Amino acid sequence: MKLLLVYSLRNLLTRRLTTALTAGGMALVVFAFAAILMLAEGLERTLVDSGSYDNVVVIRKSANSEVQSTVARLEAAIVETQPEIAGGPGGRPLAAREVVVLINLRKRGSASTSNVTIRGISECSPALRPQIRMTAGRMPRTGLSEIMVGEGIARRFQNAGYNETLVFANRDWTVVGVFDAGATGFNSEIWGDVEQFMQAFRRQAYSSVIFRLEESAAFTVVRDRIQGDPRLSLEAKREVVYYQEQSEATAKFLRILGTALTIIFSIGAVVGAMITMYAAVANRTAEIGTLRAVGFQRSAILAAFLVESLLLGLIGGAAGLALASVLQVFTVSTTNFQTFAELAFQFRLSLEIVIEGLTFALIMGLAGGLLPAFRAARMNIVEALRTL
Repeated sequence: MKLLLVYSLRNLLTRRLTTALTAGGMALVVFAFAAILMLAEGLERTLVDSGSYDNVVVIRKSANSEVQSTVARLEAAIVETQPEIAGGPGGRPLAAREVVVLINLRKRGSASTSNVTIRGISECSPALRPQIRMTAGRMPRTGLSEIMVGEGIARRFQNAGYNETLVFANRDWTVVGVFDAGATGFNSEIWGDVEQFMQAFRRQAYSSVIFRLEESAAFTVVRDRIQGDPRLSLEAKREVVYYQEQSEATAKFLRILGTALTIIFSIGAVVGAMITMYAAVANRTAEIGTLRAVGFQRSAILAAFLVESLLLGLIGGAAGLALASVLQVFTVSTTNFQTFAELAFQFRLSLEIVIEGLTFALIMGLAGGLLPAFRAARMNIVEALRTL
């Protein structure tokens, strides 16, 4: 096996130009494949990281998101009486009534607009999201038309920076703070007093109730009690599960699109690898004949050319993944199909994507080298030696 690797690697190095061109074609295909998977992974991780395992989201049954949900004031009050809820400031339950709506804002330096998530928060909301860190200004005060915005919103949308004024719901809202929510979906939201937002948007009900469990193992008990209460038409989910569901539709679409495009692009890369390997067989006819004459079996010749094509794929795959890893420094935004709001996130390269990328590259190399390898292995010894 070691002899096969050395022999194949030597032949690839001998044909540096064709090796580089063929591996480069494979690298571009793997780059596109990995980039789409990194996009989906980044979207999923951004939303999942928004949730906390011990937090519970309560929304209307059959509602796919907080935007589509309604929780009446009486229902919210009943939810807050659950004994499994952890204690908050002043001995009150660590629970928050929130309202979530969408508005349309214009982007900075552009005439285009996009939907943005507006979240009305309660006193306990910041305590339920410990990843929130103020980077400028302060929290909005209760009873005033004040808001704070995620850093992603402040960067991308007009009049959304610190001390600027946004106009929506027929009101002027002063941006009194900017917060960093890390790599979570909250960075793409605008927060303000829940009661002020309900008045401005003429909402009679909340969108959700969020609370922290005193004991994580108590989730099943409190979920069954809430969902079985005849006074309520609500369902409870762990926050991480809720946000994971929010990412499923968009991430699935990205993966299907990426796989389809990559298969199309890979056809060209496989043809290129096949041409390269056929040329290698034609240029080494005498060499193949000599190897057969000194005792090398057909299977050894076949294995040598397959190893060579697999090495070609491995080189291309590694180069494509190295190029794709650079994308992790960039932040992109897209519309979440579940909420129809814009979400900013970063590309993420995971071990699973690395394995999938290398596997795909090896498959391309194998597909491109299989027929040339069979041709080399079936070559007649006498005819091959005549080219000497």
